[in-house]
Amino acid sequence: MSNILSGKVALVTGGSRGIGAAIVRRMARDGAAVALTYAASDQRAAALAAEIESEGGTVFAIHADSGDPVALKQAVAQTVERFGRLDILVNNAGILIRGTVDDYDLADFDRMIAVNVRAVLVAVQAAVRHMGEGGRIITIGSVTADRVGVSGASVYAMTKGAVAALIRGLARDLGPRGITVNTVQPGPTETEMAPGGTVRDQLRSLIALGRMGKDTEIAGLVAYLAGPESSFVTGAALTIDGGYLA
Repeated sequence: MSNILSGKVALVTGGSRGIGAAIVRRMARDGAAVALTYAASDQRAAALAAEIESEGGTVFAIHADSGDPVALKQAVAQTVERFGRLDILVNNAGILIRGTVDDYDLADFDRMIAVNVRAVLVAVQAAVRHMGEGGRIITIGSVTADRVGVSGASVYAMTKGAVAALIRGLARDLGPRGITVNTVQPGPTETEMAPGGTVRDQLRSLIALGRMGKDTEIAGLVAYLAGPESSFVTGAALTIDGGYLA
């Protein structure tokens, strides 16, 4: 443990698996008390909590679907009730429902907006009521905000572009209060959400480093933004993509 976040409290939405779980682990190992939300992965959330506690970390798992504004607000309230404060919010929860324009279902469109965009605003609105000088808000976006690369991801890309724009505005709103707001934009990363087969091979061929990213590498950038050395970074969309956009 580095203890760089000792005394801090973090909330990570969608924190039971993938990049979210890597962020939870990193925050805990850096000394923060960490709350995480999960929508369906009860067993994974429980296993992750047990793992962190076995290493001496402090963690609190909360069942909350980020697409439900009431549940998300309650998750923030439960975090503050449990730990007495909130210093770091990581909006990680996100979904990808693929489909081309010809027959994309509007119900899927609404669901993507609810989880990938609306939830960010809802969580920020609830969290900033408890944050003071030095607060950190970090949202996981995607390089698809700048380059889609493959077909079937237009709506997902739109949501990530919206998040990047939202973060810039929130940085202006919250800068006078000493709260930084940034987005991390991963490129193709080895997670369950990543496409497989020929699409994965195609993406890998477009990456300068010749491989996909690791969830721990994304968590490392998030940890930097959550820590004291990033105090002059706000309103930024930081790409971590192995040279995919190069």
